[in-house]
Amino acid sequence: MYSLHEGSAVLLLLLPLLAGLQIAEGRGTTPCRLGFSEDVYKVVLPDIAEIGQPLFNVRFLDCGRGGLVHFESSHPSDFRIESDGVVYAAKSLKQSTLPVSPLLIKATDSTTQEQWVSQVKLMPPASTSSQVQDVSVPPVMSKDLKEIMFPSRNMDSQLKRMKRDWVIPPINVPENSRGPFPQELVRIRSDHDKNRSLRYSVTGPGADQPPTGIFIIDPISGELSVNKPLDREHISNFHLRAHAVDLNGNQVENPIDIVINVIDMNDNRPEFTHQIWNGTVPEGSKPGTYVMTVTSVDKDDPKTANGMLRYKILSQTPESPTSNMFTINNKTGGIITVAAGLDREKVPQYTLIIQATDMEGNPMYGLSNTATAVIRITDVNDNPPEFTAETFFGEVPENRVNVIVANLSVTDKDQPNTPAWNAVYKITGGDPTGRFSVPTDPTTNEGLVTVVKPIDYEISRTYVLTVEARNEVPLARGIHPPRQSTATVSIRVIDVNESPYFEPNPKLIKLEEGMLPESTLTTFTAQDPDRFMQQSIRYSRLSDPANWLKIDPSTGRITTIAVLDRESPYVKNSLYNATFLATDSGIPPASGTGTLQIFLLDINDNAPKVFPQETEICQKPEPNAINITALDEDLNPNAGPFAFELAHKPSDVRRNWTITRISGDYAQLSLRIGFLESGIYEIPIIITDSGNLPMSSTSYLKVKVCQCDINGDCTDQQQIMAAGLGTGAIISILLCIIILLILVLLFVVWMKRRDKERQAKQLLIDPEDDVRDNILKYDEEGGGEEDQDYDLSQLQQPDTIEPDAIKPVGIRRLDERPLHPEPQYPMRSAAPHPGDIGDFINEGLKAADNDPTAPPYDSLLVFDYEGSGSTAGSLSSLNSSSSGGDQDYDYLNDWGPRFRKLADMYGGSDD
Repeated sequence: MYSLHEGSAVLLLLLPLLAGLQIAEGRGTTPCRLGFSEDVYKVVLPDIAEIGQPLFNVRFLDCGRGGLVHFESSHPSDFRIESDGVVYAAKSLKQSTLPVSPLLIKATDSTTQEQWVSQVKLMPPASTSSQVQDVSVPPVMSKDLKEIMFPSRNMDSQLKRMKRDWVIPPINVPENSRGPFPQELVRIRSDHDKNRSLRYSVTGPGADQPPTGIFIIDPISGELSVNKPLDREHISNFHLRAHAVDLNGNQVENPIDIVINVIDMNDNRPEFTHQIWNGTVPEGSKPGTYVMTVTSVDKDDPKTANGMLRYKILSQTPESPTSNMFTINNKTGGIITVAAGLDREKVPQYTLIIQATDMEGNPMYGLSNTATAVIRITDVNDNPPEFTAETFFGEVPENRVNVIVANLSVTDKDQPNTPAWNAVYKITGGDPTGRFSVPTDPTTNEGLVTVVKPIDYEISRTYVLTVEARNEVPLARGIHPPRQSTATVSIRVIDVNESPYFEPNPKLIKLEEGMLPESTLTTFTAQDPDRFMQQSIRYSRLSDPANWLKIDPSTGRITTIAVLDRESPYVKNSLYNATFLATDSGIPPASGTGTLQIFLLDINDNAPKVFPQETEICQKPEPNAINITALDEDLNPNAGPFAFELAHKPSDVRRNWTITRISGDYAQLSLRIGFLESGIYEIPIIITDSGNLPMSSTSYLKVKVCQCDINGDCTDQQQIMAAGLGTGAIISILLCIIILLILVLLFVVWMKRRDKERQAKQLLIDPEDDVRDNILKYDEEGGGEEDQDYDLSQLQQPDTIEPDAIKPVGIRRLDERPLHPEPQYPMRSAAPHPGDIGDFINEGLKAADNDPTAPPYDSLLVFDYEGSGSTAGSLSSLNSSSSGGDQDYDYLNDWGPRFRKLADMYGGSDD
């Protein structure tokens, strides 16, 4: 009854060996998989199915287990399924009444309660052309992978009978795989690749959606691979969709769904929800008494042995009176007593070490974890509470609640702060109306006699209560409560001034709206509950939202001071609420409030108005109708049905328009002529209501006539302008733009003025006062103070003289420095701005101090060396082209004492 359609495209999915399937050329053996034979069934239903008609059947594989399986349908009112898997119509079905597909079929094992679910896609007969047909599986590829035929599409328009459904089984991949990666899972192929080149891709979570990059596909070969280890505890399954397109991006095959299930591995230890568990058990408990339950969770799959836990007790401390005082349910973790002899006075507490192991408790393969269970032995109630006095006294003002009247104290010999010591108080007499309660103070264990309901002095002036004290747990067997467990409480009531009260409250009256001012409505008076006090009551208005009423201070008579209007915003659902205050003359005075509810009956005092007030219509009559209605603030029968009529003036209204009544509340406005120019027209419409005295009004309907498209929507520019901003918004935007332009203009003017001021400031500086123009370079070393009459042009830089004027290298004075490269002195920065002259001097001083070639100040300085190739050659006219040995320097002695040193240096002997 299921079929696959013939088609030109076949997409092959190749499953890996890890799936446990080996298929070659469409033949092979498949291991039995417990569950439905198909995950998704596609069923073609007839147009009409009678009740009890068999529709289809689902096959369930029990793999020889022989257990009883019960089937259920997600739509039991429409489909009934028998134990053999045949599905019948539960009622007469039609295609129009079919439930939303898919239909879910659930199978339940009656023994293990294990469940399986399959989907059934219900399809009408016309959709059979989209089904696929069986195709043979081609020979397997070079890798040992399973090939699964992809549903192909029928190329002609003829419908063919469905043979069976096409089901792609899920791909099972174990988690925490060690690779190598990428690891091939399936190969996707299409029979279209025989005559053209195709490209394959997959989409979905894990591929192109977060988490991305887990699954990749070779676009040419179609091999789908997993790119990293999977974690079932993070994502248990992936739903991908495979695509096949040609080189132009055109779809060749319909996409198919691929489900990848992550197989669980035992990679998580059991984790106790608490590391320390606390429990209690009464002393003297019988064996089998429940103590507590410890629980542990395992992130692995609970349906497999990886997540099935078992519990056991490893140790007990202390081992008294025996080492096995407790036992634990290995599946549920419940701890119970197994031995008698629990005595709080001997052993007040036990400590157990609990172990949880997965793999159903297998010690060899399972993972384990431990926790501590602390069991406290509680006291048994063998001592009843006893009152410290026989009678207790108290007093309370009337009408006070949650007031403590008296404190009742008791003694108990049991262990403090235990259920056997905590007292519970109960009133056994003297309070038939339940106006008192006796809760327990958790700190002092006293009974707090508390008023829980108001007490009226005028009804009862005193109360005598009988109170019994017990413990939170019953007394031990054989022990009876003594006489001291009961006491008497005497309570005196104090009279106070009580507030007057209105009766009834609220008070409801019904009136017609439109009552004139100074009309009497009713009398609203209050009663004084203080019978033993002679007091008077005065009235005042407390809340009157519409300011319609006033009340007589002495009599409570209420009259109107304005016209009552049911359509007022202060009236809700025809009901108007006003609150009045009654105050007595007591000391201090007491007051009470009362609410007057006025139900206003409607009269026809409001004319109807057209709705909506603005609408659109096309220039041409087709389609060209506007549905309108009327709004009337009155209620029925003073509102609808309404009568609609076009006004007689202006005359072009009835010539261009026509109005037709649709129902009692609606009418239809349409064009009478074949074409109307675009624009906005105000059409006067006379609307009359149905009141006993009808009221009518002329409402103006603003109609925008515009050019329309084929869908009847306005397309002209006027619509765009109408949908734009309002006048106020446009003015605000223009003001913002003008302000912004003014700010920009002011900024530009300020910048220009700043530049002019800067230029004017520079012009005010005298060039002669500029320090930079007065800094001279004194790098030439002339004669001494008494030898200044020489030609300074001779001290010019060597680089500026002619080469032939340089002194020959071989002609040197004896006291000249040796010829070697001049040292490179540190470069000093150029003269700075005159304002920074101090910094310039400091930088020059620092450079001079750090110059390694500068001699100390107390050394002999030589100023006669002007550098290599200096045109001066010497500081005097003693220069000669002859050598020093041929020159007679004795005449220098005649020049004076200043030249005597030179005579000694050059005129002396060789010694």
